[in-house]
Amino acid sequence: MAVSVPVVRWWGRLDVVGLDVLPRTGPCLLIANHDSHWDPLIIGVAAQSRRPVRALAKSSLWERPVLAWILTRMGQLPITRGVADRRELSSVLAALRSGGCVGVFPEGTLSRGRTIRAYSGAGWIAGEVRGAAVVGVRVTGSVSIVRFPVRPRIRVEFFRPIRSDRAGYPNSISYSRRILAEIRRDAPPVAAGRGEAASAIVGRGRPMRSVKKTGAIAPRRASPGRMKTVM
Repeated sequence: MAVSVPVVRWWGRLDVVGLDVLPRTGPCLLIANHDSHWDPLIIGVAAQSRRPVRALAKSSLWERPVLAWILTRMGQLPITRGVADRRELSSVLAALRSGGCVGVFPEGTLSRGRTIRAYSGAGWIAGEVRGAAVVGVRVTGSVSIVRFPVRPRIRVEFFRPIRSDRAGYPNSISYSRRILAEIRRDAPPVAAGRGEAASAIVGRGRPMRSVKKTGAIAPRRASPGRMKTVM
């Protein structure tokens, strides 16, 4: 995290909006859009003065000793793709119930400039930890962080979703999709490393390369018992 701070703040010219919406203490679930591999670090840096954010990452990363040590020190939470591992899910819920702040990406993968439907993971977590504050996060400009020598303008906006109470929705998937729609309203999908031009190309129906999945907790739409991974 320390190494990423100058990259995000100085090189990325980070602009943070609505930080006062993020509670300093107590369980908090952050739900964000996902266009760049940098998003988890950017959100962590944006929230740094307020509180630490724990992100979800694919468990296979822990198979590498050095990387495992770094991820653990950063407070990352391991999640196995496509498997509802009770121990891993318990650690996510325990982090929230102990008063931590956990971030998830309901799309479950990088958007690559495409519109992706939300999976039910965010709604499922919100339903399991009803006392957690739910905060929406819009991240823009993150796809341009590696477009050297052009400096990006990264913006992170924290906001309270219009309807964040999980009890007001019939199921987890409807909750996740409603929150994601509100996030994407002002942060449309952009292809990583290609800027807004790539997003426009996708809009005209030009083919994109295959999607590379990233970590983030997200059960499959048809079965809350099967998990796909988030942040």
